[in-house]
Amino acid sequence: MTNLDIFESRKVLILGDVMLDRYWWGTVNRISPEAPVPVIRLEKTTAAPGGAANVAANVKSLGAEPILLGVIGRDDEGSLLADALTSIGISAEHLSVANGRPTSVKTRIIAHSQQVARVDRETTDALAVETAKNLISTFESALDFADVVLVSDYAKGALCDSVLRPVISLAEARGVPVLVDPKGKDFKKYRGATILTPNRREAAEACKLDEHEPNVTYLAGNMLLAENWFANVLITESENGMTLFTRGDGPVHYDAIAHEVYDVTGAGDTVIATLAVGIAAGMDFAESARIANVAAGIAVGQIGAVSVRRDQLSAALDRGL
Repeated sequence: MTNLDIFESRKVLILGDVMLDRYWWGTVNRISPEAPVPVIRLEKTTAAPGGAANVAANVKSLGAEPILLGVIGRDDEGSLLADALTSIGISAEHLSVANGRPTSVKTRIIAHSQQVARVDRETTDALAVETAKNLISTFESALDFADVVLVSDYAKGALCDSVLRPVISLAEARGVPVLVDPKGKDFKKYRGATILTPNRREAAEACKLDEHEPNVTYLAGNMLLAENWFANVLITESENGMTLFTRGDGPVHYDAIAHEVYDVTGAGDTVIATLAVGIAAGMDFAESARIANVAAGIAVGQIGAVSVRRDQLSAALDRGL
């Protein structure tokens, strides 16, 4: 089996929008007489770390050590998230609790292995000044122990400008690589990051391109390099795999490996978590991206936001994927 023991003891400092992923599982036997919608007979409920917390779960599953920073509310959902993290061996001690701000929650309704609806509870307001200061202070202390920094932006307000710029500058000053999974149309706010991992639509929008334009991935990737904001960009392309752009080298494309796609939920989290662990372990961007592509293929073949285990990844690599 491919030896990924080099992932052991690597520390990934994760900063971003943490949330609770809640699942309602059931079956459908009829259509409602009240409206043309299915009636779900609820059979069970589950909860799991979501957003940046799911990234941390993926890092943990790969054998590395996540140090998770984010903001939760003083509510039942925040406690559920902390408990869900603790149950899989991830410390919730660095999560900041914000008064008057709810924990972000995504509730997915699943029937017959298909997602039929999603209900979100969240705020996207920027953090209060005091909460932002506490988050930066915690980040600066944790940075001493990090091999790599992973910024997971879900546009829920934790990575507001008053947080984002200082933390990237702190990591840059200490020579710690910074990986960013971005959101929004303005990527300039991530300047200083070592590598950016947008999907094709996000990259196209940031470059003011039509997502359906031929060769949009290559156009957007080269534009992002040309702006001199980033030296490395990895654009994920769903069923078309992903493409790595590195300043001074030609693009490298990785074909998707999933034989059957069941659910793309959390696939981006899997990609950046695997990429971060690879870089923390001393792999170069090309090798880390190749392994991240294999991990993504495993993730989309399962239902829900799943954490790819190190042994699963090793076995897939052994099969030549």
